[in-house]
Amino acid sequence: MEGDKQKLNLRREVGIIGAVSFIAGTMIGSGIFMSPQYVLSTVGSPGASLVIWACCGLIAMLGGLCYAELGTVIPESGAEYIYMLRTAGKVVAFMFVFSFILVMRPASATGIALSIAEYVVAPFYEGCTPPPLVVKCVAAGSIIVLAIINCVSVRWATAIQVVSTVAKVLALALIALGGVVMLFQGNTQNFDNSFEGTNLGVSSIGIAFYQGLWSYDGWNTLNFLTEELKHPEVRNYCL
Repeated sequence: MEGDKQKLNLRREVGIIGAVSFIAGTMIGSGIFMSPQYVLSTVGSPGASLVIWACCGLIAMLGGLCYAELGTVIPESGAEYIYMLRTAGKVVAFMFVFSFILVMRPASATGIALSIAEYVVAPFYEGCTPPPLVVKCVAAGSIIVLAIINCVSVRWATAIQVVSTVAKVLALALIALGGVVMLFQGNTQNFDNSFEGTNLGVSSIGIAFYQGLWSYDGWNTLNFLTEELKHPEVRNYCL
């Protein structure tokens, strides 16, 4: 009928497994394999580094709970952008998305891609540092490949996310299991005077928190595709 307006809707192709894998796969990224050494070297002691990790985990959990509530109250894709648009207005939302697209997301993607590239090319340059140009080319190639996959099919992207999540979880499980075995073997010397040498400088603690929160980053990613979930539960209670 003339005058009817058809609303453009995203296809709901992401199920519960894909959603969980999307969050877990984003959070379990390159940061968790690289940040621990920087956190430990920055704060100067194992005990203080464990406290930093616990605080970062608590902050990430609180953020995830807040976004779970926001996702049910405002069931639209876009995460921070849509929340700012609905609360603070168009100007603030535009300023955020402008800086997000031009600065924040490219910088984050570049860091992750470079980390992946270093691991990929390391076996080919055993005993020496890989050439920066090779690392940058591999990083750029990985970004291009993932961008193409996400543009072609949500299902392909979800499948790759599930596979990579399983691989990363298994890697972390092996590392954690190795640590538990070493503890049972009596290797507890790092816990003797575990807070000795702690650096309480503001800059050191700030950098340690930055590294820890970077590892936990990703708890907000599912809200970017709320409208693509197959069975989102939306309950708005007006008291």
